[in-house]
Amino acid sequence: MALAYLFFGRSGCGKGTQAKLLIEYLEKQGRKTLYVETGAGLRKLIEDPSYTSRLTKETLGRGALCPSFQPIWIWSGFFIDNFTGQEDLVLDGVCRKLPEAMAMAGALDFYGIKNCHIILINVSNEWSMKHLLARGRAIDDTEEKIQRRLGWFDEEVMPAIEYLKKNMPCRFHDVNGEQTIPEVWAEISQKVFDEK
Repeated sequence: MALAYLFFGRSGCGKGTQAKLLIEYLEKQGRKTLYVETGAGLRKLIEDPSYTSRLTKETLGRGALCPSFQPIWIWSGFFIDNFTGQEDLVLDGVCRKLPEAMAMAGALDFYGIKNCHIILINVSNEWSMKHLLARGRAIDDTEEKIQRRLGWFDEEVMPAIEYLKKNMPCRFHDVNGEQTIPEVWAEISQKVFDEK
């Protein structure tokens, strides 16, 4: 039976790194996986010369969030094209607003996925700011844009997480993200695979 793992966390918390470690672990156990990361899908979208691409690039360029239909289109299209019902879904930051969480709950219900894990890699705003500034992406990671993203997390993402917790048969795991990468992974694996 397919499982779903939904990663959440403030910018810079290492969701992608931990998602990849999870995929490696699952595949060593003989499980097939599909990895969905909407940020990569949006970056791919802005590379083509379409009108949608231009508007998306303008939206992201001014530091705004894309409308919910775009991430929903990215991951739902990916599901339609790739999901056979045999793979575990590893979802990285796919529900950044309440409408996206509602759509995800509907999709997982449609596919009959009754067992899922919400993994919140929890870091403070101060920790996130420090790490994002240190990575040196001048366009994405100005102090002003980081502050805006951190504000969105509390305003938009946390209600999405709460909706999923209340409306999906998910186990919720709050993980201390202010540790080394191996320590974060050890906590995730202990909570997801060892807790009864």
